[in-house]
Amino acid sequence: MTAANVSPAEIARFDLLAARWWDPDGESRPLHDLNPVRTAYIAARADLRGVRVADVGCGGGLLSESLARAGARVTGIDLGEKVIDIARLHLHESSLQVDYRVQSSAELATAEPAAFDVVCCMELIEHVPDPAALVTDLAAMLRPGGRLFMSTINRTPAAFGAAILGAEYLLRMLPRGTHHYAQFLKPSELSRLLRGAGLELEDVSGLAYNPFRREARLSTLTAVNYVLCAYKPA
Repeated sequence: MTAANVSPAEIARFDLLAARWWDPDGESRPLHDLNPVRTAYIAARADLRGVRVADVGCGGGLLSESLARAGARVTGIDLGEKVIDIARLHLHESSLQVDYRVQSSAELATAEPAAFDVVCCMELIEHVPDPAALVTDLAAMLRPGGRLFMSTINRTPAAFGAAILGAEYLLRMLPRGTHHYAQFLKPSELSRLLRGAGLELEDVSGLAYNPFRREARLSTLTAVNYVLCAYKPA
């Protein structure tokens, strides 16, 4: 997410949500519901106790705090100044320690190459102009033997119906314009980007979400949301 790999409109859109980021019934409600499943997915594949973790595109810090609570030493980065302010403010409530920075992935990869045992990048790649550049940054900051965790939305008719028509227009869970169908990535396309950055795919799992019951779980179906794990060969 270099200066050429960020959309000012996207930053502004998420900064508008900053004040209610930690409201479980606000616009970030899906993130609150998905966060325990994402955290469990990561913890099942990486020992988080005492390791360095980068949470890229951390927003207001939902995942960052969960990883810190599991014992990780977390650095959370985002280019939204308002969401980082909210993330830092929430640490006074949680009494956790997270190093939050207004910083791009390219800047972190350059400053601390191969420094992180785990890198997480959730729901970000569908919002950047150059997904390949973002994946390259993520791989660069990961140490050999470390693991990368990503989640995003598949480019399928089912995903268009659920993530755009359903979430933005019918249920109004998200502001209209949050997602753009053309920017969604199929698992095969993201896997190709990972291989190009020198990473090897370990797992792809679906993320099933029922917004009416507010229930989220892992699934074998990846047609809408999916999460993956890749590792950097030693």
